[in-house]
Amino acid sequence: MDEYSRFVDWDKMDATIQTQDSKELICTDFQEFKQLARQGCWAKNHSLRAKVYLKLIGNIPCRTVTPDANVYQDIVVKIIGKRNTGTLPLPEFVDNSLVPNYCLNAEGIGAVRKIICCIANQFPDISFCPALPSVVALLLHYSRDEAECFEMVCRILACNDPSRRLIDQTFLAFESSCMTFGDLVNKYCQAAHKLMVAVSEDVLEVYSDWQRWLFGELPLVYVARVFDVFLVEGYKVLYRIALALLKVFHKVRTGQPMESDNVQQDIRAFVRDIAKSVSPEKLLEKAFAIRLFSRKEIQLLHMANEKALQQKGITVKQKRQNVHLAVHAENFKSEIVSVKEMRDIWSWIPERFALCQPLLLFTTLEHGCSLNRFYSHSEGHEPTLLVIKTTAKEVCGAYLSTDWSERRRGGNKLSFFGTGECFVFRLQPEVERYEWVIIKHPELAMTTSEPGAKSTQVSTVLSSSSIPSDSSDRLSPFLAARHFNLPSKTASMFMAGSNECIIIGGGDGQALYLDADLNHGRTSHCNTFNNQPLCSENFQISAMEVWGFKDTMNV
Repeated sequence: MDEYSRFVDWDKMDATIQTQDSKELICTDFQEFKQLARQGCWAKNHSLRAKVYLKLIGNIPCRTVTPDANVYQDIVVKIIGKRNTGTLPLPEFVDNSLVPNYCLNAEGIGAVRKIICCIANQFPDISFCPALPSVVALLLHYSRDEAECFEMVCRILACNDPSRRLIDQTFLAFESSCMTFGDLVNKYCQAAHKLMVAVSEDVLEVYSDWQRWLFGELPLVYVARVFDVFLVEGYKVLYRIALALLKVFHKVRTGQPMESDNVQQDIRAFVRDIAKSVSPEKLLEKAFAIRLFSRKEIQLLHMANEKALQQKGITVKQKRQNVHLAVHAENFKSEIVSVKEMRDIWSWIPERFALCQPLLLFTTLEHGCSLNRFYSHSEGHEPTLLVIKTTAKEVCGAYLSTDWSERRRGGNKLSFFGTGECFVFRLQPEVERYEWVIIKHPELAMTTSEPGAKSTQVSTVLSSSSIPSDSSDRLSPFLAARHFNLPSKTASMFMAGSNECIIIGGGDGQALYLDADLNHGRTSHCNTFNNQPLCSENFQISAMEVWGFKDTMNV
């Protein structure tokens, strides 16, 4: 056996993995190294992987004073003493997480707890880190001794590069990562998200398990491949793998009954047995096939979610139970949508706003059919939710990310604004959410009575908008520019408002036009993906409501 085999039970390891090899990996180009990691260059060579881990982790920029192997040797006897390592209590910050054995032998299983206890002694600022047991257990397979494993984990925890995020160490960071994952699922795994909404009372409770899927449930051969790429490319890889797992789960389980009445348990069991469904290579292939946001965009989204939690005082785990009770049956009343339908809508909105309760701002039944009154009641609120019921009993609407007061920037002209978080949806006769697109149908503003004026007006606004020809340096319009002090060029066109009409650009070619008296409307549809239109092409409005978002902590 090689020098990195001390803690490994080779009877449990993949038989194809070599135990001894003097091969060295010589590579200095980052892009080449990234491709080697994705291709699993060292996946079948145990000692080579151990050397690669030592090199990658040794290059992580750390705090000036970071505990090393010598520190471990100095403190381990003092902290552990003669206690039975198998029954050592773990620190509270691991939150009763699984301590996976993977392919460790008896000595390795006991060493995991010793190392975690010593890490807790050296990192008193860690308050919540459920991934730590898995990371320690994984790295112990590729360590010559406990002290070496301790030093590698400490370097990961002590990383001081502000642009490089590795392991969450506070509840605030962990919870905001769960919300960010929920936002990504909502955008990139809509079919799976729809299933989660249907079978669970609290979707974010399901998504809060996402790190456990990776660091706890995945078999060693899978989590090691994930970790290979994670050390090279960073935190974004974890989102990719978790999204791929959810996609595979949905594909395999579609049409099948749940194995239990708890979807969390079902997903955990599925991930544990992932080998029955997809190989490690295929899982990574699926993960990197997802056209995910850039690292910077994900960081901004994470910051927005973290800020929303801070504003509501949700920074420690004890308050977790109060977060997601936004739509209460006893205090929600609408003339258009039921509590169940509003909860469906709430499952689609960005997680940072799903923390809030719906607040009725405007209704045609109370405030009349006046566009000016619509504006006066809606302005000052961001975001808002528009819900419409037609005389044909169709129900549709839109989530609008930006304050309607932004329309004034265009003066008397029809002014376009909004962000990529806008979307339109249909509740009746069937439930459907449409992904956003930039408004591309200025002909929507053309009415039978005035075919020329509005169409020309909209076309002028579109053609005069300052959209840079080279979009390579632009952030995705998914994020609201005003939330992050970004330049205005990051905003795009999804909403339009004037004294004469409202236009909302939806997804898959869907768009909605409402005239000034709020009695009539039109839709545009390009038959993309054979989606059904929002509602009738020309419709009469029976009722309309606008909802804002009330801070749950002030209720």
